[in-house]
Amino acid sequence: MDIIKAPRGVRDILPDEAWKWAYVLETSRKVAGFFGYNEIHLPLFEHTELFSRGIGDSTDVVEKEMYTFLDRAGRSLTLRPELTASMVRCYLEHGMSKKVQPVKLWSAGPMFRYERPQKGRYRQFWQLDVEALGSEAPEVDLEIIAFAIYLFNALGLSNLEVVINSVGCPVCRPGYRDALKRYVGSNFDALCNTCQNRFERNPLRILDCKNERCREIMKDAPGIADYLCDECSEHFKRVKEGMTILGINYKEDKNLVRGLDYYTKTAFEVLSGELGAQNAVCGGGRYDNLAETIGGPHVPGVGFAAGIERIVLTMEGQGCDFGQQPGIDVFIVTADDLAKNKALKLLYDLRHEQISVDMDYTGKSIGSQLKTASNREAKLACILGGVEIEKGVVTVKDLRKGSQSEVANDSLIDYVKANLAG
Repeated sequence: MDIIKAPRGVRDILPDEAWKWAYVLETSRKVAGFFGYNEIHLPLFEHTELFSRGIGDSTDVVEKEMYTFLDRAGRSLTLRPELTASMVRCYLEHGMSKKVQPVKLWSAGPMFRYERPQKGRYRQFWQLDVEALGSEAPEVDLEIIAFAIYLFNALGLSNLEVVINSVGCPVCRPGYRDALKRYVGSNFDALCNTCQNRFERNPLRILDCKNERCREIMKDAPGIADYLCDECSEHFKRVKEGMTILGINYKEDKNLVRGLDYYTKTAFEVLSGELGAQNAVCGGGRYDNLAETIGGPHVPGVGFAAGIERIVLTMEGQGCDFGQQPGIDVFIVTADDLAKNKALKLLYDLRHEQISVDMDYTGKSIGSQLKTASNREAKLACILGGVEIEKGVVTVKDLRKGSQSEVANDSLIDYVKANLAG
């Protein structure tokens, strides 16, 4: 019988990598605190309608990528493909409009999309999601972008580029949509099948196509800047002015629209050259009408999402520091079963003092146990054998210096603490 393996598009995050994820998440938690964002935890699945209405039923996510199923009561549920719609649903459901606005939230966890696996992209992937709900002020857009840049700087990332655009609003977008359709119509036959299907339903999505032929055609497409209404134009101007004030380098990209229908006004991405064609480590923007599309009142919002896998890949590619890989402070080495009995009590006593400690349970030789201690990057080895038990001592070996001492049982805790501190 063959061993069952993980499905295609998912992977195990093993201890050699998981500590790097922990570092990224802990750094994110600290930065969120600096910016006044509170952590929340959201369900892994939602009613399918939340995403089909919120994200847009003509998007690739809804059309091709969602994991949707019926529960035992026949209700259609979907594993979350993103977090923004869930954030807005949570805001509405729990009456957060009564709180001081904007409500600043962040969350991290697994998302699910059925798409072709590639470098940094999986069918189950982790995202960091940061959202500010309840304000239309361009200064909040600026804060969201600044949050992302601050986070990536704190993680040690370099070689990053911010690209930004305005995608307008329901007032000004129809005029741009018509102009875009006129341009695309003259190149219709050269478009890929997907973009031909998008032509009537959502021509702005053609700007987001990754097909090289379509990208070449759209290079000369009209930009939305000439079609923005006064409100959108002023909003975009103030966001850019704020980025200049903060010293954030950016580039305008008239073809940046992001992949989801709910975006209005600001859209942005942070790119890295470390990831090849799929080079966005972060993307987001404003979505002032999302709450209304899922049945709520008007609630403006802006946020971004960043893939943890992509952040870790970029950090590894740039040689960033993840901090100290977790090891243990002490490894207990035992010579026989009697020593193991003594070691069990010593394990408890050391852990009670908040000292990380482990021991061998497989019956290895003393030499093999000391090798295990070194492989585990233990700082000290506490050796227990018949001689030590008879004398009422423990032999403590400093694995960093190679020195060792006999320490009386009643002095051991203080001795270990002092040596670990030194």
